Amino acid sequence: MDALPEADAGTRAGVLAWMARFAAAVRAVDYRAATPMWHDQVLAFGTHQAVLEGFAQFRDRQWDSVWPRTADFTFVQDAARVLASADASLAIAIAPFASTGFHADGTPFPRPGRATLVLMRGADGWIAVHSHLSLERGVPTESHGDRPVIR
Repeated sequence: MDALPEADAGTRAGVLAWMARFAAAVRAVDYRAATPMWHDQVLAFGTHQAVLEGFAQFRDRQWDSVWPRTADFTFVQDAARVLASADASLAIAIAPFASTGFHADGTPFPRPGRATLVLMRGADGWIAVHSHLSLERGVPTESHGDRPVIR
């Protein structure tokens, strides 16, 4: 069996940079900054979401239910795996993430999970076409933060 198609150093660095920019937008609850990073026809799902088709559904049903209610989102880049097509036009990132959730009384709790992202290389750099973020087992799915959204 052939080895997994690990990304070359340049492709890996570009994908990790995309992930860092996206995580910064999540932490800032900055939809405006994150929107251009996603394809209009994105296919996505999460811990308790069916497959969402199209960016508006993705934003309205997944981002709205998570970003304002959590804090401190980051990908664990040292643990990230980045695979790529032979021509490096398509990449897949698999990485754990960390974030903070909030109980109804406002006390914080660790909110770890894992992510799979599929990105394609466009004229202006990487753009995501698929996202699957899900929580680790036993992590509360409800978080009660209330941060303002930058639209």
